[in-house]
Amino acid sequence: MNLIEWLQRIMVGFGAAWVMWLMIGLSVVSVAIILERAWFFWSLRDDVVVLARDLRNTLKDSIEAAQKRMEASPSAEAAVVKAGLVEADRGPKAAEEAMAGALALQRMKLERRLAYLGTLGNNAPFIGLFGTVIGVVGAFDALGKAAEKPLAQAASAAMAPQQVMSSIAEALVATAVGLAVAIPAVAANNYFQRLIRSTIANTDALTRVLLAHLHGEKESALEEAVEDIALAVSAKKAEAKPAKTNGAQNKKAAKKGEDEDESSEENG
Repeated sequence: MNLIEWLQRIMVGFGAAWVMWLMIGLSVVSVAIILERAWFFWSLRDDVVVLARDLRNTLKDSIEAAQKRMEASPSAEAAVVKAGLVEADRGPKAAEEAMAGALALQRMKLERRLAYLGTLGNNAPFIGLFGTVIGVVGAFDALGKAAEKPLAQAASAAMAPQQVMSSIAEALVATAVGLAVAIPAVAANNYFQRLIRSTIANTDALTRVLLAHLHGEKESALEEAVEDIALAVSAKKAEAKPAKTNGAQNKKAAKKGEDEDESSEENG
């Protein structure tokens, strides 16, 4: 027995039913993941427009007020901005780095288990095609056995077309099951990926609001510091000028006194 015959007997012996049971098991896991991810994204929903407006308004009051507003929101965008608010007192650069790290963690949470949906959506048709191949092999095996029978066994040979049709039907069912499993997985994966891209875009918009506020505060602080330094320098100059004037007057008075003394000596 060569390798091809051995593989043929194995495929014909097991049939394509196990492939369909495998696909049904994978589809159950896929449906569970879709429901879990749908509930997860639903729990994170929030009005980002209102959240951005509230962030601008609370930042005008204080950082603490903005933190309380972000803590009240269940969204992933608010969690990222909250990480930046915690480091806001250390400057815009520290806040930006903190928000970058928080965004990476949130992305991992958003993308959790989606790799399974993508893998199943890409490979389920091929698994179904494998079942189709097994069914076709079974159909040709039935035809081969019918051709080997003598004409005296024509009555039993009449059953061969029925076996062929049954094997072909099994093959087509395997293909249909593969497509039925792949289509929802691909659709759900694409939908969740779109939600992730939207969440990341909203997060970027909110982080820009915070960074703009922090940069504005930094520039205002620098301008105030420059003004304070200029005022201090002006005050020092103002204090030094009278002292210099008094010194010059004293020198002039001393010189005048010396001249008067010399005049007195000459007259004497």
